[in-house]
Amino acid sequence: MGELVFIGLGLSKETDISLKGLEKAKGADVVFAELYTSLMPELNLQKLEEMIGKRIRVVSRRNLEEEEGKAMFEEAQKSMAVLLVPGDPLIATTHVDLRMRAQKMGISTSVVHGASIISAVIGLSGLHNYKFGRSVTIPFSDADTSTETPYNVIAENLKGGLHTLCFLDIKAEEKRYMTVKEGLQILFALEKRKRLGRITADTLAVGIGRAGSENPTVKADFAEELLEFDFGKPPHSLVFPGRLHFMEAEALITLAKAPEGIRKMVE
Repeated sequence: MGELVFIGLGLSKETDISLKGLEKAKGADVVFAELYTSLMPELNLQKLEEMIGKRIRVVSRRNLEEEEGKAMFEEAQKSMAVLLVPGDPLIATTHVDLRMRAQKMGISTSVVHGASIISAVIGLSGLHNYKFGRSVTIPFSDADTSTETPYNVIAENLKGGLHTLCFLDIKAEEKRYMTVKEGLQILFALEKRKRLGRITADTLAVGIGRAGSENPTVKADFAEELLEFDFGKPPHSLVFPGRLHFMEAEALITLAKAPEGIRKMVE
């Protein structure tokens, strides 16, 4: 019986992999990596291969989704295979599906977790993790035809006083990575359509660039101001805080350079 191990690479560079993950990869017969679900801005694939001591076979979205991971499963049925994944391995539903497929084929599976964008963004912002509601992805699309889901999720969370983590779309094959500015522009366009007053110029938001790297950019401000803020290179994330505890307001001011006026928003 073969084995397939899902290993998280962490968020920024090749040295973010855990010692446990590195040892597992070293012991594998074949090593695969997917790099399309998230951007690791400082990843050096050659250095990662040197660390592991094996060639890494990079698989595309087409390989894993359209071809249903056929090549990887063929290897995993007869040997120990590893799939290296940015962040934490099972955050993306694609990888959960792959693990279920493997199990149904009789392939033994296991997971070595890595740093997650979810915990990194929450920690960098200083917001309380138990006050986050449903997260949502803001996809690339024409402003006139874009899905209303991101707006609706944020509005529903705000109604309940909950924070919202927004993942910003990635099209790795096209080297397109949505910025905080682009995400806000899409939401402003949806506000024009919905007219519920949820995403306006004076809505508090937190933008984060390169979470998990040595030089992340974290800035909290009103949405109109964030449009002009330079978050540097991607990947970017966006958070809409709900009701603030006084400690959260203090954290945003101290850690994210939020305006002092947000103290008045504490409930």
